[in-house]
Amino acid sequence: MNILITGAAGNLGGFLARDMLGGPHRLKLMTHRTELAPDLAAAPNTEVLRCDLDRPDTLVPACQDTDAIVHFAGVLFAPGPERFLPHTNVEYVRNLARVAVAHGVRKLILVSFPHVEGESTVEHPAAGKPEGEPPTSVHARTRLAAEHVIRETCEGTDTTPVLLRPGMIYGREVLMIAAARWCAEHHLLAVWRKPTQIHLISLPDFNACVRAAVEDEAVSGIYNLGDDAPTTLQRFLDTACRHWGCARPWRFPRFLFFVAAWCVETYARIFRTKAPLTRDFIRIGMQSYVMDTSRMKAELRAELTHPRLENGLDLL
Repeated sequence: MNILITGAAGNLGGFLARDMLGGPHRLKLMTHRTELAPDLAAAPNTEVLRCDLDRPDTLVPACQDTDAIVHFAGVLFAPGPERFLPHTNVEYVRNLARVAVAHGVRKLILVSFPHVEGESTVEHPAAGKPEGEPPTSVHARTRLAAEHVIRETCEGTDTTPVLLRPGMIYGREVLMIAAARWCAEHHLLAVWRKPTQIHLISLPDFNACVRAAVEDEAVSGIYNLGDDAPTTLQRFLDTACRHWGCARPWRFPRFLFFVAAWCVETYARIFRTKAPLTRDFIRIGMQSYVMDTSRMKAELRAELTHPRLENGLDLL
């Protein structure tokens, strides 16, 4: 198969590309401004394409003779996401979907997240529905809108839409995990006091689910991706810090995290830097999400390599 990975110069896109190197498929790796990692750029059986999702004409070479697309690309760590996410999360997807359908791409896979269904808990898990309670953050609202765009654009065509909603993906070099470890080692890691339920999935299991979604022609629709043991964000960070040999994260009132995010965003606007922390990021981080993963188990990956965090501590 010819597989296009958008955002291949990014974190998760790069991990998926490396996971698929040496396999039977030909990889088309899309990047925009960020240079592709040297090991991926030089890998055999790959093609590097520099495209702009804001310009549909540049997407044509990427979508021609392509069997499946896995879409990661977007804009992260910028201040004021409410200003740009409606465009980068929705219009970029609309452009890609239209070009993909026009050139007969067989499968279009969007990597989304369970927050689009609204708040969910162990008692009331997300069921993988197209709709749910209105999401609390602009990240979730625009990603839900992107899911709608893909389904609507692919309806009645030969392009099959697949929406993957993974929980928190953990692995040693996953950006969020690496940032948490750095903060913990410098005694800067903190979390709010109220428990936030979360669902984890290890990076190897996530990559395996994406490969299955690409390769199995019968796969279509919405899939929640998570392990067998939902936990809380607080318990996850406490466990990670013990594994790293660091002190337990500080517990602070919720409002202090919004204050810190406002300071980061203000600094980023003034000095034109990245904003690794935004108020919308805090809003989505405080939203509990636990999922029914039965469809994942039935159609993508029946047995996980890391069914619980305790089995994946070496990945942290």
